[in-house]
Amino acid sequence: MNLNLLEECREAKRIGIAGHVRPDGDCLGACLGLWQYLVKCLPAAETKVFLEKPADIFKDIKGFGEIDSDFPEEPAFDVFFVLDTSTDRLGGAEKYFRAAGKTINIDHHVSNPGGGQINVIRPEMGSTCELIFDLMDEGQLDKDMAMALYVGIIHDTGVFQYSNTSPETLEKGAKLIAFGFDFPNLILETFYQKTYIQAQVMGRALMESIRFLGGSCIVSAIDKKTMEFYNVGPKDLDGIVNQLRNIEGIDCAIFMYETGTMEYKVSMRSSEKVDVAEVAAYFGGGGHTKAAGCNMTGTFHDCVNNLSLHIEKALKKWEAEHDERDNSH
Repeated sequence: MNLNLLEECREAKRIGIAGHVRPDGDCLGACLGLWQYLVKCLPAAETKVFLEKPADIFKDIKGFGEIDSDFPEEPAFDVFFVLDTSTDRLGGAEKYFRAAGKTINIDHHVSNPGGGQINVIRPEMGSTCELIFDLMDEGQLDKDMAMALYVGIIHDTGVFQYSNTSPETLEKGAKLIAFGFDFPNLILETFYQKTYIQAQVMGRALMESIRFLGGSCIVSAIDKKTMEFYNVGPKDLDGIVNQLRNIEGIDCAIFMYETGTMEYKVSMRSSEKVDVAEVAAYFGGGGHTKAAGCNMTGTFHDCVNNLSLHIEKALKKWEAEHDERDNSH
């Protein structure tokens, strides 16, 4: 890796760290892992983390209580890190990025053009936490840092089951659990465990799902009225799209929830037949080849019809390429 984190911050008196809106496990783990590292190695600097309030399932990660979710007015930061996102998804933290003396963008999303003065964008990495691990001096790692980075790695690799898991990912996971934190419980509490209400909402989303494009795609949506009935927020809907994708015969799963009148947040998961990052990019979103998202306006049916045009195109392209390959043998 060609970035020395400590050298870039050596002269800094104030360092800021932020990630994307609605922070997930990788975003949170990367931000808190880097925060711990800089606080430990550069104690003279003031280092702050700014994120929208993360889910309480992550409360055991050191630094969780230090996160500023109010985005107050701050003097300009000497160095400002943007992690796990492009700079247009910083929400309330964008003003700090704009005013900072030096900006560093570290991410693994293929859709990130790199908006910092210094950019380390590695789409081949399974998670931003894995990338942060590589940028750290391993000799400075400790149990708390290891726990933060492990959370991010398990969340973005689906506990090492997604195709973005490399042999190196597993080696890093092994090094991290060697620090002795309770990793089975960490996986259970932050990745698999659901509250009773979350399970009910997921059950409803699965019950009301619709298959289309010959049964190879599936979609489900939750409207604001239903969210209010169950008293749930966006964080309570995590995992639904993955569950839809797990259904036999599905090449592309879509889950949508209503954010405003005729406005939806869309999440997609796919097999190798559909590049959902490409589909999402068409609607101003982004992500990974097999996991991406975007925001859309229109009725539920408008959104599905617009998405299905691009998904169908991707499926036909994949089939044509494979027919061609088969015929050439």
